[in-house]
Amino acid sequence: MASGHGSSPLPRGGRDGIYHKERDPPPPRCRTICSLPDVCPKEPTGEGRGLCDGPSVVAEHDRWTVYSSKVNLPAALNDPRLAKRESDFFTKTWGLDFAETEVMPSFYLPNITREHFGPYLQEMAQRERIHERCKTICPNKDDVDAVSSITTNHDKSRAELEQVPKIFMKPDFALEDPATFNAVLPWSHFNSAGGKSSRDVASSKLLQEKLSHYLDVVEVSIARQISLRSEAFFHAMSSQHELQDRLEETQRAVAVLRGRTAAIDRVMCQGPLRAVRTALTRNNCVKLHNKLKLMAAVHQTQPTVQLLLSTSEFVGALELISTTKEVLQQELQGIHSFRHLGSQLCELEKLIDKMMVEDFSMYARSDLNRSLKDEPLVLEKERLESLVFGLLRQRKLDFLDIYSEEMILAAKAIVSQCVAENVLLIEDIDTEVVTKLADQMRLMTFPQWFELLKTVFESFLLFLQKIKATLSVIKNVVLEVLASNQRNRLLEEAGSAPPVQEAPDGLSLLQGEAELAYLTHEGLFISDALNEASRIQQSRAEADGSESASGATESFVSREQSFMSGGTASGDNMMPSDLELNRVINNIQELLHTASDVSHDRCVKVLTARAKDGSLERLSSAEFVCLSRAVEGFVRDTEELCGRRSVSLRGALQSQANRFVHRFHEERKTKLSLLLDNERWKQAEVPSEFQDLVNSIADGRITLPERKIPGPEDRKPTEFLLVNGQKYAVIGTVLLLIRIFLEYCQCVNDIPSIATDMLTRLSDLLKHFNSRSCQLVLGAGALQVVGLKTITTKNLALASRCLQLVVHYIPIIRAHFETKLQPKQFSVLRHFDHITKDYNDHIAEISAKLVAIMDSLFEKVLSKYEVKAPMPSACFRNVCKQMAKMHEAISELLPEEQTQMLFLRINASFKLHLKRQLARLGVVNDGGPQNGLVVVDVAFYTENVQALKSLDQLDLNMVEIWEQKR
Repeated sequence: MASGHGSSPLPRGGRDGIYHKERDPPPPRCRTICSLPDVCPKEPTGEGRGLCDGPSVVAEHDRWTVYSSKVNLPAALNDPRLAKRESDFFTKTWGLDFAETEVMPSFYLPNITREHFGPYLQEMAQRERIHERCKTICPNKDDVDAVSSITTNHDKSRAELEQVPKIFMKPDFALEDPATFNAVLPWSHFNSAGGKSSRDVASSKLLQEKLSHYLDVVEVSIARQISLRSEAFFHAMSSQHELQDRLEETQRAVAVLRGRTAAIDRVMCQGPLRAVRTALTRNNCVKLHNKLKLMAAVHQTQPTVQLLLSTSEFVGALELISTTKEVLQQELQGIHSFRHLGSQLCELEKLIDKMMVEDFSMYARSDLNRSLKDEPLVLEKERLESLVFGLLRQRKLDFLDIYSEEMILAAKAIVSQCVAENVLLIEDIDTEVVTKLADQMRLMTFPQWFELLKTVFESFLLFLQKIKATLSVIKNVVLEVLASNQRNRLLEEAGSAPPVQEAPDGLSLLQGEAELAYLTHEGLFISDALNEASRIQQSRAEADGSESASGATESFVSREQSFMSGGTASGDNMMPSDLELNRVINNIQELLHTASDVSHDRCVKVLTARAKDGSLERLSSAEFVCLSRAVEGFVRDTEELCGRRSVSLRGALQSQANRFVHRFHEERKTKLSLLLDNERWKQAEVPSEFQDLVNSIADGRITLPERKIPGPEDRKPTEFLLVNGQKYAVIGTVLLLIRIFLEYCQCVNDIPSIATDMLTRLSDLLKHFNSRSCQLVLGAGALQVVGLKTITTKNLALASRCLQLVVHYIPIIRAHFETKLQPKQFSVLRHFDHITKDYNDHIAEISAKLVAIMDSLFEKVLSKYEVKAPMPSACFRNVCKQMAKMHEAISELLPEEQTQMLFLRINASFKLHLKRQLARLGVVNDGGPQNGLVVVDVAFYTENVQALKSLDQLDLNMVEIWEQKR
């Protein structure tokens, strides 16, 4: 509130209240306040006193009255400085600069609105309208007389005032102005020569009288105006006296109230207030003592952290730092002695982060580089759990990358160590001359290198087992943190509900003691601090009673849960989110897969280093099968251990297998070609081992039997090969061919991954045998290659029978390969269908060749046939002789059904040529002498052919030799 003229603010009050105006303290001697004018003779006078001492509620000091004011009421009401009379008392007293603020409404009075006067206004509205109408119709006589009197006096005073010149009425009237002065005092009418004439004296008197008249007119008008307002003035003075009486009564009542209030304060308030003040002082002292103990505990934070770090208790150190920082921010904020402790704790926390990362790196290095056969699988499990929890708490989620780098280095070291250990056992390798590991491995024999490879496989399996155990411990820690986060979230959701009852003050003290015990504990583990706080709480609870003990116990349980879940609120914020923890779990699984891939890659290095000079391609089938089994076993074990199907080692083995298959196939194809080129196409004896081989195939064993040591009771070779009760006359090359395709099947059994490639190569081998045998027999290539004089019918029949034997085994080979292929690879089996068709076509061509041989013979012999005695003719004797030779050549080689079908075709060719010759000779079936001679020859032919073995039931149907009569 602003004030004018150097006045002080004034307290507010009601309309009938007393307003006190503060002022500066009075001088040492108070001056006497002048009494009011004689207009109010009854006004008392009083001694003045200073206003510096305001009224007291408790004690009564000097009595102050309204008459002690500096300014009396008439002087305040007649302020000549105001251009316009204001109705506000304080504006008149303290000037125009005084501004009054709004008075706050009383809390004990209802808020009166227009609605409260609604019933009254409705009730009085009719009466008011009647009253106003009556006033308009019948005005009051006194009012009419007063108005007429006032109007008359006003007109009269106006007429008198109009006599006064207008210049005196101007608001800017000032005699200092020369123009105004000359207008009021016209000196031009006076003699300015220096002397006063009688005229000048008369003029001056006249002017003086005129001005005196103007003054009288103005004074009379002023007096008239005063007389008109005298009643209101005296009414105000009487009201002033009444106000003074009421103020005296109020002063006496206030004095009595102050006395009673002082007595109440002395008897009822001072004692209880002193007790409350003492209790507050005690509570403040207790809080101060706790604060000092807390400060002492915080002061010991750094030594305690150093002690925890010396025992690698990183989690406890981080929790202690986090709790201390929270205490500094909440309970010890603003303490000057701890102004640098927060930054020191932050630097210490960063130092702990670096220490944990370095410690984890050292742990990973020592764990991965220790002896693989050492127990247990996990090195210092508690230390690992502490490190992982600390790293997770500080959101150092890239610690798995450190482990991955150390793992790669350890994998390289495993190979180097295995090679070095094996090389030391081999005297032929000089490590000073041959320094590279790859060169040392290539100098080893296959058995030595294979032992090295198995050692590498065993080492990597132990390596992966240790890695899996270590990662399992890390994963369990992450899962525990994830479960802890979920529990904390549930507790926060449950705790967000409004509490039923507020905790007592003692409970907060117990919580503070729990925090204090946590901070001041000098042990090495957090659980000891919690137990100590629990003992303190329990002793306090027993002293306070069972009810307070239960509440304190519940409070401590919640406090312990908060410690175990991260210590403080800031610690909870540092813990990673569920999404980040799930990502860490996925990274752990990926790290295990990476370990498997790294192990496979290092084994691939060992494999490729050995195969660089082509030594793996020169392995025997048994050696490569051993290698394949070892690799497949290692791959299978790593898949079971790590749950990942690594492809690098399988790919390297597949690449070597392809090279092996290529060499394997080329060797056998070359061998087969050499055998065929040296084959004389004569029936070979069948050793017992080949018969046993065929019998094992018939029993469903598509494998190579073990070599038997020759003994004295070995069976002699047989003339035929028995297959399912059928005799097969074979050449030696076919026997070896059977063993060769069994070798292919055996490779597929040992190396299933090469089934498709091996099937293609076997198909190529069978095609090569078919085409080469065709070239040598049907194409008569054997005449130049082997030096045969001619290709006999026996050679043809033997080739046909060998082809039939191969065709017999093609479905068996197909079924065997079908079991080794994936369903999507069954399309390659169509190669066997094509091969079967080619073989059957070849067999048909051989049969056609045999028929063609006899056909050319028939054509040559029957062209010279003549129907004349003696009978049988020489031509028919020659035909029967050649038929007997043909039968003798093929009957022991071909089965009966095929022999019969072949002779039926030969007989058809004979009948065709005989029919043509008889038609040329003009011999007809007329019963004549020539017809009889032909019948005798035909009967001789029929008798000789049916006399051959297995041809007795053959229907020759010789009637077809005669032309049908038209």
